[in-house]
Amino acid sequence: MRRIIRFIKDWTLPVSIVTGTLLYLVFAFIPALDGAANFFAPVLDTVLPLFMFLILYVTFCKVDFRKLIPVGWHLWIGIFQMLFVAIVVGAILTFHVTGEPLILLEAVLTCIIGPCASAAAVVTQKLGGNLEEMTTYMFLSNFICAILIPVCFPLIEPGAGMTFWSAFMLILYKVCLVLVVPMFLAYITKHWHVLHRFYQWVISVNDLSYYLWGCSLLIVSGTTVKNIVHADVSVSFLLLIAALALLLCLIQFAVGRYIGHFFHSTINAGQGLGQKNTAFAIWIAYTYLNPLSSVGPGCYILWQNIINSVEIWRHNHAMQRIK
Repeated sequence: MRRIIRFIKDWTLPVSIVTGTLLYLVFAFIPALDGAANFFAPVLDTVLPLFMFLILYVTFCKVDFRKLIPVGWHLWIGIFQMLFVAIVVGAILTFHVTGEPLILLEAVLTCIIGPCASAAAVVTQKLGGNLEEMTTYMFLSNFICAILIPVCFPLIEPGAGMTFWSAFMLILYKVCLVLVVPMFLAYITKHWHVLHRFYQWVISVNDLSYYLWGCSLLIVSGTTVKNIVHADVSVSFLLLIAALALLLCLIQFAVGRYIGHFFHSTINAGQGLGQKNTAFAIWIAYTYLNPLSSVGPGCYILWQNIINSVEIWRHNHAMQRIK
């Protein structure tokens, strides 16, 4: 039993991915469970944002707000992301790409234009990185994303019916709900003496935000498999998108770590560029691009969490050897 618990702790993210996948397949392909599936679908849609909110709230309770200032690697990571986006958008416009190649490039674009994931702060903390630097970049990354999306997407899909300011304000509003509100509440919890006992309890629970993230990943994994199963394209095309998502994931983690080593922030910069808010990326793909392009970030979430799991396992193994 202890080995099972230890295995789940070491490989929480892959366990969540596999569990979410299997649960979706069970409910999707057993007709007797159709009623339960229809009942749980809206419940899970409501629960997922709550999990994301709680993850950030718990994480922000551990942040030293006085240290939330931009640092050198923030600039270079942001520049790389904008250049990468410009290359993909430029290729689409220059060669007038249409059909499946356009869907493929849109899938690539959503994997790189998406902002840094809120869970990146959780992984950074698990790996011994700087929580304040990571939190600061989360805000900067979301602001970059809020500018890039309304500028680039109307060029690719002119019929999307999106003006710059309406898209900018909509995305900025969603960013505020996801980031600013839990940060504000965490600040109050941390500094208001009435809530001191509750604050001490929150920060005393080991890896609370990490396991909340595992629960949210279970739900997102099931949703991702659903999108893949119902995608109206060939299996080979889906495999190509999955392979490109893996390649992009490896490139962005590697480039981030390379940039970070110049600033002694390898862990932070790698997570900042490599770990994307794929739930947000899936939403923008459905809203503004061809819905099939959402398979790209759907696959990306699997790859990035496998990489995170390996990094966390290696870090924990190294810590045990030191002890």
